[in-house]
Amino acid sequence: MADQDAQPPVGTAPSALPVLRWDEPPQGPVLVLLDQTRLPAEEAELVCADVPALVEAIRTLAVRGAPLLGIAGAYGVALAAVRGQDVEVAAGLLEQARPTAVNLGYGVRRAAGAYRAAVEKGAGPERAAAEALAEARALHREDAVASGRMARFGLALLDELLPDGGQQLLTHCNTGALVSGGEGTAFAVALGAHRAGRLRRLWVDETRPLLQGARLTAYEAARSGMPYSLLTDSAAGSLFAAGEVDAVLIGADRIAADGSVANKVGSYPLAVLAKYHHVPFIVVAPTTTVDLDTADGAAITVEQRPGREVTEVTFARVGVTGRETGGLIVAPPGSQAYNPAFDITPPELVTAIVTEEGVISPVTGVGLAELCARSSQITIS
Repeated sequence: MADQDAQPPVGTAPSALPVLRWDEPPQGPVLVLLDQTRLPAEEAELVCADVPALVEAIRTLAVRGAPLLGIAGAYGVALAAVRGQDVEVAAGLLEQARPTAVNLGYGVRRAAGAYRAAVEKGAGPERAAAEALAEARALHREDAVASGRMARFGLALLDELLPDGGQQLLTHCNTGALVSGGEGTAFAVALGAHRAGRLRRLWVDETRPLLQGARLTAYEAARSGMPYSLLTDSAAGSLFAAGEVDAVLIGADRIAADGSVANKVGSYPLAVLAKYHHVPFIVVAPTTTVDLDTADGAAITVEQRPGREVTEVTFARVGVTGRETGGLIVAPPGSQAYNPAFDITPPELVTAIVTEEGVISPVTGVGLAELCARSSQITIS
């Protein structure tokens, strides 16, 4: 099978980062990822020749972000199918790699469903594998288009809420091209404000303990020429108190049926601060992140990550001899650490949820259900 997607999928902006691509070298098909653990020190690719390698890339955050995990999961199923591996086993391994990220399971199920449907119709292994790959590519294109739509809806909402312009926006974790088939979710809205000349300052939380804000969002902001400043997570309160935040923009890894939002840990405190200071708190996520089968925030499984991510700081730099990795112990040996990957923001603290199908405000279970029903009737092409 020839690689028909050598160019970025339709809807991807020319400036978008090449974060994930399917390739077919002589040794066989592979999934090539931009290794996000090496940013910003170097832009290096990670080649996954099988599903276990992709699962490890997902668990170590070499590839991350809800929409992109869905795309990666779909391509992972296709990779197993094309290489003649057990698709059902591969799907199970992929879906459990990061339990909170609902998009991962969504992408896996779409590609696996396409594979099964082809087999049930009598297709041979090669034809069924081609169907799985086609489904992964379709999801990739759809996410790129959804990214652009979310950016437009989000920018219109900001203009409505902040008509005077000069917007000072605070974001947490990373929600740009590194997590998407397009230019991202929440970051894409801020980027739209920048291009429209309305962004005064993007405040970037470091996002401890793995510093996705410092390493990745600041990297993307600098790459896009945006005015931005980096701050420690604990400094956000002083910004709110000084009146320096006009709106908060975050993404989501899962949105429950009642509108509760699971996002990178540190999001909930921002929502509380925003509520107290009467600042809009806006979640930007595709409808694929909404999980109507999860009733509320209490039902969301929150991933617990290794304590060493808190007790140690790992860093990478590029020296004269190539890439070097170092570490610094910041806590006494044997220290116990609490390290949830996500926290849950209840719907009453969320001003609006922006999706590719429109904006929900106020955030209610009924509104989410209606939006998802409408989304299921629309095919993005």
